[in-house]
Amino acid sequence: MQRSNERFVERLPLVLDRPIYAYLLTFLFCTAGLMLRFAAEPLLPQGYPFVTFFPAVILSSFLFGVRPGIFGATIGGFASWYFFINPIHSFTLNPAVATAMLFYTGVVTVDIILIHFMQRANFNLAVERERSRALAENRELLFRELQHRVSNNLQVVAAMLSLQRRHVDHDVARRALDDASARLALIGRISRALYDPSGRGQDMNAFLHTLTADILDASGRSDVKVEVSAPEALVLASDVTVPLALVVAESVSNAIEHGLPDRPGTICVTLESADGELTLRIMDNGKGVPPNFDANEGPSLGLRIANALAMQLGGRFALQPAATGGTIARLDLPLAATC
Repeated sequence: MQRSNERFVERLPLVLDRPIYAYLLTFLFCTAGLMLRFAAEPLLPQGYPFVTFFPAVILSSFLFGVRPGIFGATIGGFASWYFFINPIHSFTLNPAVATAMLFYTGVVTVDIILIHFMQRANFNLAVERERSRALAENRELLFRELQHRVSNNLQVVAAMLSLQRRHVDHDVARRALDDASARLALIGRISRALYDPSGRGQDMNAFLHTLTADILDASGRSDVKVEVSAPEALVLASDVTVPLALVVAESVSNAIEHGLPDRPGTICVTLESADGELTLRIMDNGKGVPPNFDANEGPSLGLRIANALAMQLGGRFALQPAATGGTIARLDLPLAATC
């Protein structure tokens, strides 16, 4: 309702198909003012000849612009002079009548000018609002195109690494190229999924479900189940979500590749917010890690990346054996860093 009122005001003064309609409506407003002045004659003291014509002039100027306003002011002035200023039923001009008419002319002139300038300012505001809307749409379009191109470029680089792998005979080098290609492709998919030009952030529950499903599909494993638990209303900014998503991707991929390489199993991804910290846990029921395993000292590039991302956010990453068997990858972040 408010928006429709704003749109109506932005269209003022109204431009009718035929200008004669504006003058006809203005004449009707003045006629109504004249009838009202006759009806109020017994109630008004002497000396208020113009009182019911001011609303007609203001309304005409507001709806139809300066010229119909001047037309209405002229009709109201002459009608007041003829019917309500002594001697009535004549256009006798004397100093008292001249003073009253000058007073009326000054008041309606000020009214019309103020309404005109307010409508000009309102028109300029509407033009600027439309220009801002167009700029916002262009910015969103450009941002969407930039994000799309960045994601595509990452996918192209990942494909080039996969092609380069065909010319490498060394097994370690081939695995390194495979890992680099997979990580670049994953970053491209995450970037595409996190696109939000409004900057409102990402609903982590829905995002983690989508991310883990993509990782599981990419692994080609149908015997591994991934369960996700996250608060429904938890929204994180993109600069936090991207590193956190990479940690989830590395941990889930490691659980599939190393924890459950040759057996079915379940991976539980849990995100919780409590005691001023955001805690991410990825737990599997695979073969686990040694009790004295240190993720910081391990040879895995993925674990080193996870540690670096955790340090970037001011948090801690740890990989430890689960009490019921399997492995727990845990990331603790201060809530202040996620806002």
